[in-house]
Amino acid sequence: MSLQTKIKNIITDATLSAKQKTLFLSLEAEAIVDYMPISAGVLAAKDAGIICDMFEGNAPFKPRYVLPDYAKFLQQGSEYLELEPATNLDEAINLLTIIYHHVPSVTNIPVYLGQLDEILLPFVADVSEEVLYRKLRNFWIMLDRTLPDAFMHVNIGPTDNIVCRMILKIDAELKQVAPNLTFMYDPQITPESLLQQACDNICECSKPHIANYPMFSEAFGAPGFGIVSCYNSLPVAGGANTLVRMNLKEVALRCNSIEEFLTMTLPHYSALMFELIEARSAFLHEESNFFTGFLTTEGLINEDRFAPMFGIFGMAEAVNILMEKSGSTAKYGHNEEANAIALQISEALNEIVTTTPVKHGLKGRALLHSQGGISCDHEVTPGIRIPYGTEPDPVVHIKALAAHHKYYVSGISEILTIEETIKNNPLALMQLCKGALALGFREFTANVASNDLVRITGYMVKLSDISKFKEEGSRTNTTWLGTEASENTRILERQPRVVSREMSPVYPTK
Repeated sequence: MSLQTKIKNIITDATLSAKQKTLFLSLEAEAIVDYMPISAGVLAAKDAGIICDMFEGNAPFKPRYVLPDYAKFLQQGSEYLELEPATNLDEAINLLTIIYHHVPSVTNIPVYLGQLDEILLPFVADVSEEVLYRKLRNFWIMLDRTLPDAFMHVNIGPTDNIVCRMILKIDAELKQVAPNLTFMYDPQITPESLLQQACDNICECSKPHIANYPMFSEAFGAPGFGIVSCYNSLPVAGGANTLVRMNLKEVALRCNSIEEFLTMTLPHYSALMFELIEARSAFLHEESNFFTGFLTTEGLINEDRFAPMFGIFGMAEAVNILMEKSGSTAKYGHNEEANAIALQISEALNEIVTTTPVKHGLKGRALLHSQGGISCDHEVTPGIRIPYGTEPDPVVHIKALAAHHKYYVSGISEILTIEETIKNNPLALMQLCKGALALGFREFTANVASNDLVRITGYMVKLSDISKFKEEGSRTNTTWLGTEASENTRILERQPRVVSREMSPVYPTK
């Protein structure tokens, strides 16, 4: 298809709003620019689908993910935006509403809205519960209607406070696609009643993610970390300059044995990954002039708190291929031998990433990431997940994958689909969550089988929106991602189980 034809298709697409058309047209314009210089080996690996730059653009002019220090912003205001510091709740909400429209990301919508309970708490002392409910509810609706993208992410917890509980209450009532939501859980701080409220919300609307706060907080220095986009963990006042991912399935197809995979093939393609990471991050940091903007000059972000994300996906297929090459029928997620090989791969990846220096990284390093897939992936499972529709019961599922989580500092997520009868016993969901986190899960995430609002890789969509999308389109930018993902990745075939036992980044060619 010619570029002119593709542009004409975007312009005349009846399922896209004018704003959505503008986004897709801008992506086509970015793709016209020549790609930054890379070696023939990197180009061949990209063309073969072994490594992928996540369609971030041929010459990146903004980081993939940006996590401003919103607490600092509310305290100091902004000279660039001509804003005084916030002195009450109305002013705080107004300031946040303004700055969100100036925070870039790969989606052109902010992927991080802050640790919202923590940053708003100083402004609610003289606000009644009734007034707080009304103001936060209107704010929540505004976010969904003006920034309609499910990668937009709010964090709350781990402390018990009125803002945290009110946000959970409102999110359960409204059942909106956006914003995405993560609740931080710390067994030393968080009361069980608050964790139970979060689990009750999962039964209602499949949100929030529940994050293992102590595990995350060890990895990032002050001023802390945030969970953004699908489920990615990154430093506050920083972010991710780029995300490059490796298809482990394709790597496994290019070797003859497990030993060759671990000692030769994986290191070879990892080296090509780092070459691409260095090229992309160097252009952003050294040529794009992004870090001369007001977010940097006013101290809301620091260039040295950005890091590249070294993503992987297709672990399940890679392990199954390697087992077949060794003459075994063992399957990933169901057999200890296969699971042990997978853990060796994660350990090898961790060793590679933590010992390989990068010029523009967090303390000179990239961050390992279990990438949640994109909607145009075919016959390959996101991250280290067990293939959809073949999952064992939740306890076996958790035990099979828990040991991997410590290695994936910048994010990893499994999505357990739970039968709707859990709504009659949400305490069981809380116990499953606590058990998963105690075993080493970084995040606990679940869909309830009967809910209209479900999680796709890590972001939310409504099944009712997917069913209508091809005829009517959707005001929410990520509905089309969920539609394509449901067709290509079998993502809606996740196996629901009784408890007692995070996207297409380019316009789809039509």
